[in-house]
Amino acid sequence: MTAVGTDHLTCGHRECAQADERILTPPTIVTFVRTLATLVLALLGAHDGSLDLLLASLAVYWVGDMADGGLARMTGRETRTGAQLDIICDRMSAACFCVGFAWYDPTMVLPVGIYLSEFLVIDLYLSLAFLAWPIRSPNYFYLVDRTLWIWNWSVPGKMLNSSLFAVLMVATRSVWLASAIAAVMLSAKLASTVRLSRIGLPVPTGCAHALHDERSAARV
Repeated sequence: MTAVGTDHLTCGHRECAQADERILTPPTIVTFVRTLATLVLALLGAHDGSLDLLLASLAVYWVGDMADGGLARMTGRETRTGAQLDIICDRMSAACFCVGFAWYDPTMVLPVGIYLSEFLVIDLYLSLAFLAWPIRSPNYFYLVDRTLWIWNWSVPGKMLNSSLFAVLMVATRSVWLASAIAAVMLSAKLASTVRLSRIGLPVPTGCAHALHDERSAARV
């Protein structure tokens, strides 16, 4: 039984999924290292009540996120596995900083809660939706829907989603401004989710039991 929809694996287009998937590559190693560094700095910052360490964790997260993506593109090592790891590690890094900052400044609990609800749940769902199509990462979602790509994964969309909230929260320390920004971002992600649901995610066809039986027979 041949896997459904695998004819794209030899097309050679940069945007398309390929058959050379590996977990440990130079870009994913950068992803793991920057996530661990972010975690350690954020924990130390929260423990010591150090804003400098918390900001250092945020800087490592942002710089590392740009570095692993840039390295993947420059070396031709963009993979769906790497994209998934990057998405998951981004959430880990953002949560470390935001929770640490809320620990440092408890007045920020409300905006942090709103933001993490958006980024850790709804945006995670949106970002992993690329797996339903034969593309390497959300960076190429314009091949599926350009509007969703502009809102979420274009350069301006990424900057607004990952940078605006943290910068304004730290710079202003305004509970209501930070909460309003987080609420607007949450609304935008909900609108994106509605649009995605209208497009519909492709569902794999075929019989999982038949595939299992074939693989079991091949191992005998």
